[in-house]
Amino acid sequence: MKALWFFEDVNLFKLLCPHKFKEYKACHTFDKYKKQDYIYFQDDSSNKVYLIENGKVKIGYYTENGEEVVKAILTKGELFGEKAILGERRREEFAQSLDNQTSICPVGVDTMHELMRDNQTFSFRVYKFIGFKFKKLERRLQLLLFKDSKTRLMEFLEELCSDYGYYCQEKGDHVINHPYTQKDIASLIGVSRPTLNILMNELKEADVIDFNRRQIRIFSTSA
Repeated sequence: MKALWFFEDVNLFKLLCPHKFKEYKACHTFDKYKKQDYIYFQDDSSNKVYLIENGKVKIGYYTENGEEVVKAILTKGELFGEKAILGERRREEFAQSLDNQTSICPVGVDTMHELMRDNQTFSFRVYKFIGFKFKKLERRLQLLLFKDSKTRLMEFLEELCSDYGYYCQEKGDHVINHPYTQKDIASLIGVSRPTLNILMNELKEADVIDFNRRQIRIFSTSA
């Protein structure tokens, strides 16, 4: 059971007693990755799940034509590789570090299954998390397949607002403090970076949004 639970800001990992966190941290070595390092490749053995202590991780796959499709970009405290819990034998996607100081906690599938057997609340949380993640991914893939680029961007901004936004009562706007670069956002909505810049600036000129490197403000008139 060592290796896991001192991600205090993530609800999924608040189930074990806080006094154990330092003990687990002291006796476990995290895997370190540089930018562009792969954590696993498509078709690798699927026998672990992973928790992000620091950094950013890209999840995606390559089509038969060699084109990269980005499924998700994950940050501190998030879980990935979770299909191993459901019985996946081989990876259907790759995981790649996007940060020079990415730190990952690998957890064996047998350990996860043991924890889930011993703690029904934990088991329920894990399955709920997986179901939510699949639903979110399905929605994003539908956007990529059936919506135009501007609609994809607007719906992605709504998702960002839900995940990272707060309501600024003073001005009546929604403010999003997010962890993504413009390259990340472009990858997630399936457009080139120049196309994203054009779309963002069009929305800015129309007084729908304002933005800088790490913050997007959605004006109340656009709600």
